[in-house]
Amino acid sequence: MTRQRGFALLVVLWSMALLALLGAQLTGTGRTEAQIARNLLSGASAEAAADGAVDEAIFHLLAPGEAHWPADGVARRWTIGNAAVEVRILSESGKINPNRAPIAVMAALLRRLGAAPRQADAVAAAIFDWRTPGLRASPNGAKAAEYRAAGRDDIPPGKPFESLDELGAVLGMTPALLTALRPYLSIYNEAGLDTRYAPPLIALALRDLGMDFDPPSDARQTFAITATAALPDGASFRRLAIVRIHGVGDEHPWQILAWDRGDV
Repeated sequence: MTRQRGFALLVVLWSMALLALLGAQLTGTGRTEAQIARNLLSGASAEAAADGAVDEAIFHLLAPGEAHWPADGVARRWTIGNAAVEVRILSESGKINPNRAPIAVMAALLRRLGAAPRQADAVAAAIFDWRTPGLRASPNGAKAAEYRAAGRDDIPPGKPFESLDELGAVLGMTPALLTALRPYLSIYNEAGLDTRYAPPLIALALRDLGMDFDPPSDARQTFAITATAALPDGASFRRLAIVRIHGVGDEHPWQILAWDRGDV
């Protein structure tokens, strides 16, 4: 009887320990899942606030008079709910479109960025050949034969660049050169280069060529809107939107060209 009682007591103790362990595990799992849910909710709230800030920026881009916000890159801050938001607006109209730029303009910009004259001419011509149909390379340029001779699998498709990342496949382009180029290029600027919004380096490149551009007749302007939202619990989200403004009188006053998640 003593042995049986001892064994029963041992079973009870082990059962209680097992139940306690299971309870602790369930409690921990519940806390983890609750924390994940709170993080997801905070992330969604920050994203919604950033998207709301983009909508606010579009409204002010369309607004006349004092309510209008210029594309000056100035940080504008306010709160949406419990989120602190910051918005910056920059014009894409002063950037060079690699799908439209003449070889000479691209070469001048590359030289201003520090590329050697021969490299600048070759890369600019290769950019032109990448987007242009045909099998024959332009002077200093590159088509399929030149890529194969260089041991490259990439072949110019003869159609416009779909993103700036695609420029990395152009013969002669280096990661450092592409990084330097990015701030001065936009595939969304279809109205033509507007020197009123051009960065100083582009103005210098055009001056090197003795060129200047009148403001494009197309009234549409394209803008890059960066909106960042931050919550008190540390959650944050950044939205990068490329928006084309058609005008208040247009049936569709604005058009979203890109809607990306930026890195915070």
